Amino acid sequence: MSQKTPIPTEINLHSKSRELEIAFDDGSRFHFSSEFLRVHSPSAEVRGHAPGEETLQVGKENVNIKNLEPVGNYAIKIEFTDGHDSGIFSWDLFYNYGKNQEKMWQDYLQKLSDAGHERKLN
Repeated sequence: MSQKTPIPTEINLHSKSRELEIAFDDGSRFHFSSEFLRVHSPSAEVRGHAPGEETLQVGKENVNIKNLEPVGNYAIKIEFTDGHDSGIFSWDLFYNYGKNQEKMWQDYLQKLSDAGHERKLN
């Protein structure tokens, strides 16, 4: 975690709407869908071990967050309802994701489209 990264002041899981809400001490507040966090997990399963080894995550439209577990004072581990639980989400990562969420989401949707996958919401 960098010295300048804002620290969360609130972390709220909204299971019904499948969102994680995080407020930071600089006044920023971000809402992340469970799907967004699942497909952008910082795990090796999603990101690979090197650039270019990423795995496009498909069929995650209806995933939810099952559990949140603190990791020291710098991150949380998220367990998703599809069984995925290997990514550590640091405060730096959440803040970066919050600031870049719209572009990241549009890039993901484009990759799905390019791969011929269609999102199916229940």
